[in-house]
This record gives sequence, C-alpha cells and structure tokens, in this order.
Amino acid sequence: MRPTLVVLNAGSSSLKFQVFDRLDDVDPKVVWKGQYEGLGQRARFRVARDTAAIVDEAQWAAEEGVDHEFALMHLVTWLQQYRNERKLVAIGHRVVHGGDAYAAPVLVDDEVVARLETLSPLAPLHQPHNLQPIAIARRRIPDVPQVACFDTAFHHNQTEIATMYALPKDIRDRGVRRYGFHGLSYDYIASVLEDTDPRLASGRVVAAHLGNGASLCALSGGVSLATTMGFSALDGLPMGTRCGAIDASVVFYMLREMGHTAEEAERVLYTQSGLLGVSGLSNDMRTLRREAPSNADARKAIDLFVYRIIRETGSLIAVLGGIDGLIFTAGIGENDAATRAAVVAGLSWTGLTLDEAANTAGGPRISSSASPSAWVIPTNEELVIARQTRDVINAARHSV
Repeated sequence: MRPTLVVLNAGSSSLKFQVFDRLDDVDPKVVWKGQYEGLGQRARFRVARDTAAIVDEAQWAAEEGVDHEFALMHLVTWLQQYRNERKLVAIGHRVVHGGDAYAAPVLVDDEVVARLETLSPLAPLHQPHNLQPIAIARRRIPDVPQVACFDTAFHHNQTEIATMYALPKDIRDRGVRRYGFHGLSYDYIASVLEDTDPRLASGRVVAAHLGNGASLCALSGGVSLATTMGFSALDGLPMGTRCGAIDASVVFYMLREMGHTAEEAERVLYTQSGLLGVSGLSNDMRTLRREAPSNADARKAIDLFVYRIIRETGSLIAVLGGIDGLIFTAGIGENDAATRAAVVAGLSWTGLTLDEAANTAGGPRISSSASPSAWVIPTNEELVIARQTRDVINAARHSV
C-alpha cells in the first residue's frame, strides 16, 4: 500500500485538507485537496485532484449535525474507500502558535498538547480550532502519528532585541514578547527564492503575505530578521477584520469610557475592524475594489491598507539595510494587481519600478529590469507542512 500523508488546517466551521504521497527524499506530491465548509450548519464536502478536477462532493442538512469529528472521520473513510491501496501514515497540522517552547515541528504527545492548549489565549481565533482535530485523531485513530507545524517557528531566529517589548522583566518572563506569524508561508517563500532569482536567496527581501490575515517579513539570506505581527496575530498591518497595530490606550478607552467588557473589546479588534471596520461594507478586497468608485469608505479602507504596507515595509528595509527584492503572496498579494501597483509606487524611492503589463498579467516578475525586483509568488503552506511532517516522522522512525 502506498504511504499517504494528510495535511489539515482547521477553522471554526471548516476543515481544509490536502493529501500527499512521495514521502521519501523527493518533495511530497499533492494528490487531492479539498475542504469541509459550514460545519455545524449546512455542511459541504468537496475534493479535487491537484489538477483542480472535482473528484467528489457531498452535502448534509443542518439537522444532521456534521461537526469536525464527523468531517475528519468521513475523510479517513473516504480515503479508504476511494483509494484502498493507500495507507494513512501521518497527519500534519497547521498550528498557529508554538510559543517559546517550539522552534520546529514536533511529534504530538500528551505534553505537547498540554503546552499548546495554554497558548490559546494568544491566538483565540485560531489555536483552539487548530487543536481540535488533533484531539479527535488522538481519540479515534490513535495509531496514526501526528505532527504540529507552527506559524511562529520560522521567526525563532530573530534576535532577543527584535522580539522584545519594553516591559518589566516579570511580564516578559511570562512569555510576553514578539513571536510573529505566517511563518509557514514565509518558510515556503524562502525555499523558492533560489529558483525565483538566485540573488534573492542570499539577499535582502521583504515578503508581503497579504490576505484576510496580513503581515510582512524581512528576510536576509532566507532567514527572518523582523516581522510585523507580534505577541498575537492582531498586531501589524490592518487585515480583513483585524485592526493591526493600535495604541494600547485605545483598549483602555473602550473599557473605561465606552463600557466594553474585555471580551467585547477583543471581539471588536479581531472581528469588526480592519477593512471591514473602516469600510463598513466588507473584508473582501474584491468587493471593496468594486464599490470604491462610488463609496468613499471603501476607498479609505483600501488607502489605509496600502499606506500601512508602504510604511511598515520602510521600517523593514531599515532593518535589512536596503532591499533587493519585494515578494507579494497570499490572496490579495497574488490576485490584486491594483494593491501591488500602489505599493510599488509608494516604494519608488528604493528604485522599484513597475512593469504594468507584467503586473496586470500576475507576474511572476512585476518590476522592470532595474534592481531591486518585485515578484508575485503563490504561497504553499500545505507543502511546507507536508515536508515538515515527513521529516519528523522519518526521523522518529530512524531513532527507534
């Protein structure tokens, strides 16, 4: 039977997955990819080949109570029934927060689960959901090893000064520091720089992961020096529904003067701010672009997003001591040519110049022949998780 690895990325009402084979020294190869949506409501299942051709789909009524556990076990059964020559040998999970303890992917056991659960307050929108399928699989298919792969791990090479807040030592000793996120995405970008442009692999690069969650990372020789997200995934750039960097006194004002509870303030900053909060319309850049010609608030949301990208990129260029390349990735970065054009125009002082035709076409290179260069590189966090899971499982086998 062919060894098969599954990568899972769980959300509050969704379970995204990719199925990989080729678990030797060659890069894992995706065979199928799909997701369960609407869990807890009217759930839907869809899976496609790596060619995007639909293989199977299903849906369930709300009263059937399809939850994450049903979805995971349905996937296991589907794999057995659809291709019975395959054997599930490992599951790799995207876990947003690894804290101070985990600078690399780790084989899941009782101690790992206990530590990761303590980090849920640092990533309340993601961590509990990321850990849910781990608990389900440990209970229902305990013989299948699981690996936790962390969005924070890529940034562990940053210096103490880069990760430090100017707070008293007793607070810092409790783990209050800058962690950074989107590390699986930046790990992938770093891994393909040599093939994209060999000069960038050893050079100074700002990678812009621009999606519903958004951040920037300064890469020197493919290593993270600084990033815009900090203690939580709330910091840095404005995002789809998150405010980004904000004066802490705004929170005090919300609590004292506006009568918010801590939970209400957290909900506002995480789920009612960002592009949605400024526009009063949507967190989807496509909707904002469509409405912007006649909607001043939609224009403001876009303008603020672009302004903050330009401003924060400038700070990362200072850390790097210059810039050799700018990489756009994730949903907005890969698909919104107007955002890319506005950011490159705002960074023209660095020598960046836009190739308008290439940008409209989606790249991959969207700058003129002058240096520095700008690129569009689709991210692939699932492949990074598959690589890391394979390596951890193979190392565990060899150590026995």
